[in-house]
Amino acid sequence: MSRAHTLRLAAIVALVGSGVAVASARPSIARPRAASTAVADYEWRLPPGFPRPRVPADNPMSEGKVELGRRLFYDVRLSGNQTFSCASCHQQARAFADALPRGVGSTGEVHPRGSMSLANVAYSPALTWANPNMKRLEQQALVPMFGESPVELGLAGKDDELLARLRGDADYPRLFAESFPSDAAPISLVNITRALAAFERTLISGNSPYDRFERGDTSALSPAARRGAQAFFGETLECFHCHGGFNFTNTVDFVGKGFVEVEFHNTGLYNLRGTGAYPADNPGLKEHSGDPADMGKFKAPTLRNIAVTAPYMHDGSVRTLAEVIAHYAAGGRTVHAGPNAGVGRRNPYKSGFVKGFTLTPRERADLLAFLHSLTDSSFLADPRLANPVTRPAAPGAAHAAPSGAPSRDR
Repeated sequence: MSRAHTLRLAAIVALVGSGVAVASARPSIARPRAASTAVADYEWRLPPGFPRPRVPADNPMSEGKVELGRRLFYDVRLSGNQTFSCASCHQQARAFADALPRGVGSTGEVHPRGSMSLANVAYSPALTWANPNMKRLEQQALVPMFGESPVELGLAGKDDELLARLRGDADYPRLFAESFPSDAAPISLVNITRALAAFERTLISGNSPYDRFERGDTSALSPAARRGAQAFFGETLECFHCHGGFNFTNTVDFVGKGFVEVEFHNTGLYNLRGTGAYPADNPGLKEHSGDPADMGKFKAPTLRNIAVTAPYMHDGSVRTLAEVIAHYAAGGRTVHAGPNAGVGRRNPYKSGFVKGFTLTPRERADLLAFLHSLTDSSFLADPRLANPVTRPAAPGAAHAAPSGAPSRDR
């Protein structure tokens, strides 16, 4: 990347409200947050009991901006080679995740981590697996667009070309002008990120069978799922400590929440050479904090729609929900051979909540039934979140795992 391009992107990051340069390297410290309820003409359609998402004051919600963001989210012209869109890695039918163990960019480069689900991302104060400084959707959008290590959408050095594509479209000039009426030149990189963020804040899921049961529909949940819920929220399994609350994660933010605690956890997935180490390309929070004790710590993702987001963990190395349960039941994973061999339950940095447990076959089936009850089928098929414009796929646009994709530890 040229120095001029680097400086230009730095200016864009500043405009969209960068959180990169923050003082604290230890994100688990609770910090006060200034409330913002900027909504303009937008009316939230929230599930019963859900709080209002926090919205930056410099990017108020509007129906027009959300619709613009939806078009941009699905538009392959937002990639350098015009074969990829945001939706290539964040597919609605998979709760805006994908089915790959690790993400694959527009050039075929395999990424070190999997694509996170965007379901309820509006409530997330930490937007990636292990970077506590990535807090704003507007800021985060620049990473897949212009990042070079790894390449995702592959737009580095092509920002002028991108803007020219959008300005030459039949609809975008009008949509941008309506969404940003006070801007003399509304089609800009800053406004692209603002529109994308506005749409992503509408990806709210809260109509699963479990939700309907909690709202009084006793027929919504099977007896097995009810028993599984009791186990999930019990002290024996400890699941709810990291996956509790309305969004089934312990890291949330919303209007009216006075303090936000961003937590990351080592679950004993690896223990290379018995030293507590994780693979070099995935050290977790330690990569950002520099603290050896943060080795292997990653964000606890929401469990909403978890049944459709396999494979699991930050690197996609756990294939099924049954294997996830087995991992926690053992108190950590044992990798028997290869460069990642080690006994995860003995990882010295492992969370104290991951201590193992014993379940009968029926209890395991009950827990699985509960996890499946968190699938919101209406969210996965909501036409308001789907591609608003169907265009022929560009040549080579198929999103499949390349033959060189990393193998997964068994």
